[in-house]
Amino acid sequence: MSKLKFSVLSLVIVVFGLLAFNQSKIVFAQDSGPFVSQEQFQQWQDEINNWGRWGPDDEMGTLNLITKEKRRQAAAMVRSGTTVGLGRVLDTEESVDNPCPVEWEMINATPNGASDRIAFRCIHGLGTTHIDGFGHRFFNGKMWNGYEMQDTVTMEDGAIKNAVLTMKEGIVTRGVLYDIPKLKGVDFLEPGYRITVADLEAWEAETGVKVGPGDAMFLRWGRWSRRDAAGAFDTWQEAAGFDNTVIPWLRERDISILGWESPGYTPRPEGDLPTLALHDFALTMLGIHLIDRADLEALSAMAESENRYEFMLTIAPLPIPNGTGSPVNPIAIF
Repeated sequence: MSKLKFSVLSLVIVVFGLLAFNQSKIVFAQDSGPFVSQEQFQQWQDEINNWGRWGPDDEMGTLNLITKEKRRQAAAMVRSGTTVGLGRVLDTEESVDNPCPVEWEMINATPNGASDRIAFRCIHGLGTTHIDGFGHRFFNGKMWNGYEMQDTVTMEDGAIKNAVLTMKEGIVTRGVLYDIPKLKGVDFLEPGYRITVADLEAWEAETGVKVGPGDAMFLRWGRWSRRDAAGAFDTWQEAAGFDNTVIPWLRERDISILGWESPGYTPRPEGDLPTLALHDFALTMLGIHLIDRADLEALSAMAESENRYEFMLTIAPLPIPNGTGSPVNPIAIF
């Protein structure tokens, strides 16, 4: 074999080797079928919303599905007693994926004691794990259960209806992790990957666990693993996540809480709905409270160690009067 042929053959082997290595670590964006049209999206708003399901004055949404029996069921799932926090460690440094960091400083430090101060300039910021109240997002000026935003959320008074104060008593329910990178045998999904019902049900078949009425569902695509591997990135521009075709599935499963690392997927191909379409539908039309920007890395590792992907979940939002959201550190208990 000539030296030229040998060099070309070696190059081909190296290239294919690198490709094989890369594909063992990540899953690239795929063609997941046609997009949900604006017409279909509007039809779903009209036909599968939960408005009025718990009465015309309801402000709890699917939290109504977390009954005393559901809490007892969740408590019975505790075996090892191991706990995992799902909140991201608060970040005080501004970066491309945390443009609105929290502000923290020491106020005093003396031989008699010390105190500090923390300020959340953006509760709904990209770098803060938080829970959305229904007073956060709207469709055509209407929020959960049909309340008119102009009458119930103002600059002077905040959220008069659908505030986070409705969750003052705390949330305790069964939690279920859907770890799609683990399903695919990779570290993280690539930006643009559209997680479909087929992916979710393949995970259920793999683990024998599925989410149901009153449960909290956590979706991992590997945001923080990708950050560790490649550095900070703009999650508004580079993310994986639910495809909009999942919306009817979420309604059918009747989950009470939806937690994720980022609320949508991008880059958003031409012809698809806006990035927050599913986020806003779940919050506003289905009445599902959302936990945005959760850190699910430790949960993923613990679930694998325990060899089970269901657990007891507790959430204690701050009792902020008229607040549209609250920082949280959800706790999974195995």
